[in-house]
Amino acid sequence: MAQLMCNNHASPGRKKGSGGFTIIEVLVASLVLMVGLVAVAGVVANIFGSTGSSEYMTQAATLATEKLEDLNRFPTTDANVAVPTGSSAGSLTSDVQQNVTVNGVTESVNYYDEVYISPTEGSLEETYSSINSGGATQYTTITYSPNGQIAISAPAASEPSMGGTAVFERRWVIEANQPVTGVRRITVSVTLTNQSLQHPVTFQMSMVRP
Repeated sequence: MAQLMCNNHASPGRKKGSGGFTIIEVLVASLVLMVGLVAVAGVVANIFGSTGSSEYMTQAATLATEKLEDLNRFPTTDANVAVPTGSSAGSLTSDVQQNVTVNGVTESVNYYDEVYISPTEGSLEETYSSINSGGATQYTTITYSPNGQIAISAPAASEPSMGGTAVFERRWVIEANQPVTGVRRITVSVTLTNQSLQHPVTFQMSMVRP
């Protein structure tokens, strides 16, 4: 009888084979689940960050192409694409504005601008900065409507609203006799300046013209 009573009271904890979890098991399972969720959140964040970077990189490439096309339209002797002194004009690392004299005529040329891209109610607005005849910065907005219409605003002295707007800075340099004598190489660099992305967005493109 004594032996039987001892066996009945030997294990105060869970009986072998009984169901349920201990507190330690629940805590361990919760910790494992939390680590997994954190890892998944990191992967999702990277995916969205990469998607955003790709979108802005596409816009930067388009803006670089547009600027190269604009510069290619100028005649060979135009001040905007001339290199009257030295080996180059403009810069890819700083905002440069300088006086250029060609055929006895001096013009003020800026080798940088800013582009503000803002989607608005199905339309797309692009605002470009430029320098007016008085040397002041002015802003012109081009609106592309879903129906294909394009509207160009009159130049304004104030910057556009920054809400939901991506701001790109473009800089370009014109090199004389590059890559060979008799031609000039134009390089445009476009950088996104106001968005917090995991990877910075910068795009550079060059062309050669007479």
